[in-house]
Amino acid sequence: MASLNGPFGNGGSAWLTPTVDADRSRSTVVERDTTMTGRLRILGVVLAVFGLAFLAGGAYTFYRTQEGARSLQAFSAAQQIKLSYNEQGQLVDRGKTEEAQGILSLLENDWGYPVVASDLNPNDPTVNTASEYMYQMATIAYHTMHGTQTVVLTEPKEYKGTTYPAGTYQVPVDGRYFSQFDRQDPLQGPARDQAWSGTAHALIAELGVGTMTATSLQMGYGLAGLFAGIGLTVLVAGLGLVWAARPAEEKAPKTRAIPQPIPA
Repeated sequence: MASLNGPFGNGGSAWLTPTVDADRSRSTVVERDTTMTGRLRILGVVLAVFGLAFLAGGAYTFYRTQEGARSLQAFSAAQQIKLSYNEQGQLVDRGKTEEAQGILSLLENDWGYPVVASDLNPNDPTVNTASEYMYQMATIAYHTMHGTQTVVLTEPKEYKGTTYPAGTYQVPVDGRYFSQFDRQDPLQGPARDQAWSGTAHALIAELGVGTMTATSLQMGYGLAGLFAGIGLTVLVAGLGLVWAARPAEEKAPKTRAIPQPIPA
């Protein structure tokens, strides 16, 4: 209790009561840690674990894809399957660029295959990419369809009102596939079996397997990159949540009591 004196005489006495004033120049430190931040930290840890799992999956996929690529390379090298290029680095077939262009036209225009130009590399002529395998397949088909077959009839044959005397005939394949021949025709039937022989079909089938293998390897690399990208993104997001929700220190205003007089 304090005495109050003024121009009007003694004013008696009054109690001092404290009031709160925020003094920002002096503060105490408190830890920010709530139920929400705890949950966010847990979520961040879970996301980080998933991110690491995706990164591991991407690494494993890349490793196995690399093994397949090395195997395909070794298979092609063992068979010595190579494309031919001239001194200018141009693709040739039987020494002619025109033949190679005809094969590419069959592949791109007739078959609609999207050839990757960078796959046809004169510095790496070994056939080990999808475009190179498809080019080899088109090479076999091109020469088969642009060839001529010799058919020998030992006796006269008649078909659909036409008589074919005994003798030797040169039958052009004329760009026809196996199914486009008339197998009952005395000339077309034998010409079809000679042109589209079991060897031609086997080579095309083998090259088709090579094409699918090379394409699958490309998809493997793509999946490995996708897994790694997702894993890195999720990992960064998880670690970011853990960092954002970490126990942080916040400055809280410190209070002080200021005496205030209470009139009597």
